[in-house]
Amino acid sequence: MSPNQLTARTLESLLGEWRTDGSAYTALADRIRLLTLDGRIPTDSRLPAERDLGTRLGLSRTTVTAAYRQLRDAGYLHSVQGSGSVARLPGTTLDPDAPAAAAILDLGQAVLPAWPGLAEVATLAAADLPKHLTGSGFDPLGIPELRRALAERYRARGLPTEPEQIMVTVGAQHAIALLARVLINRGDRVLIETPTYPHAYEALRAAGGRLMPVSVTADLPGADAGWDEPALVQTLERSNPVLGYLMPDFQNPTGQTMPVEQRERVLAAAARQGTVLISDETIGELDIDRAGEFGPFAASADPARPDLAITVGSVGKTVWGGLRVGWIRADAGLIRKLASARLANDLGTPVLEQLIVTRLLQELPGILESRRTLLRAGRDRLVTGLAERFPEWQVPQVHGGVVLWVNLGRPVSSQLSLAARAQGLLLPAGPRFGIDGAFERFLRIPFCYGPSEMPRALDALAEAWQSMLRHPLPDTGYLADVV
Repeated sequence: MSPNQLTARTLESLLGEWRTDGSAYTALADRIRLLTLDGRIPTDSRLPAERDLGTRLGLSRTTVTAAYRQLRDAGYLHSVQGSGSVARLPGTTLDPDAPAAAAILDLGQAVLPAWPGLAEVATLAAADLPKHLTGSGFDPLGIPELRRALAERYRARGLPTEPEQIMVTVGAQHAIALLARVLINRGDRVLIETPTYPHAYEALRAAGGRLMPVSVTADLPGADAGWDEPALVQTLERSNPVLGYLMPDFQNPTGQTMPVEQRERVLAAAARQGTVLISDETIGELDIDRAGEFGPFAASADPARPDLAITVGSVGKTVWGGLRVGWIRADAGLIRKLASARLANDLGTPVLEQLIVTRLLQELPGILESRRTLLRAGRDRLVTGLAERFPEWQVPQVHGGVVLWVNLGRPVSSQLSLAARAQGLLLPAGPRFGIDGAFERFLRIPFCYGPSEMPRALDALAEAWQSMLRHPLPDTGYLADVV
């Protein structure tokens, strides 16, 4: 079976509670459409055969055929006789020679463009490769020089670290999924922020974790920004989760930073319960104008229980998303356990990419400074543009990171995302960052894009907003669960 083939069972799970009082084929088509827009059905995925899906859902083949036809007519499916139906986004094209104007502006991936010096560093790193060619190239821990460089980087930032405490991974998401698989048993309670990074809670759930959400609020007028500390500590004390996942620096998507004193209290509360806390610091050094000094989250851990503080990092946000290198900083014993568990799924991180990152770490201070300049301009450009076009929206003040968590003033985020799609703009709705359909009043908008993309995005968003206000979608009862 193709890796992009969705089975009827998988699609049934994604659909959830999709039925409404209206026609079954329309409800099914709407649900598949929203899942495609949301990215839970990746484009180019082959949907199950009509007969198979009908049998799985208890529908006639005619009903599924009608739903697929509606999706094809709207541009969300491309069907070839004998080859099945493939998920598409309308406006995208199968013709590689088609003009770029036909492309969708995708702001769902909040990433900076590649650092300009990357190609030169990659060329230099290739010269370091020959000395590694005598080995197998399979190493679940990572090459020694990169582990030493990462340990030194943590020491320079105030967190004593030895190379034995570092594992190099294939990006941060790989690190999170591996930690979840090793540390969670099915049914274990797991503390998580809400809103949060969607792929993190997906990995925690996939490992069998029962998510225990604790709220984080953006810096908005009339709101107490940051983590709900009483609820967080209470969740630790009463639910005794085995694991917690936090983003203490420029939290995604709210942009909040956890104060140093609060970090110490949270880590102390976790230590009392024996809860392991994962700190995702992939965007932790992308500060713009944050006041104060902030080291790694684990630097505030209880000296008696350093094993309970784990750090995840990567170069995906700072250098380039296509450079798939991340890492885990943890207790040496856990690193050995992770290495053993990793071999069941992969045999290590590509050596050449590790050599590139080893050299990049030497350039990192300068890279971060150049990134701050880009992000400052992008943030200010977006804040000004939103104020001009959407004066009724509440825009938070952020001092770093890559996104704004904007309050729309009404629960229409999913509707706005759908309307924006018709204008050629792809933006995930607020509920994508919540658990079980929350945050319909919010929209995550990245400011890491350049001066050419942002005006186009704002114009498309303004058109979508006006279109939505003129023609609001009916409440289907399930829109927020999907988009």
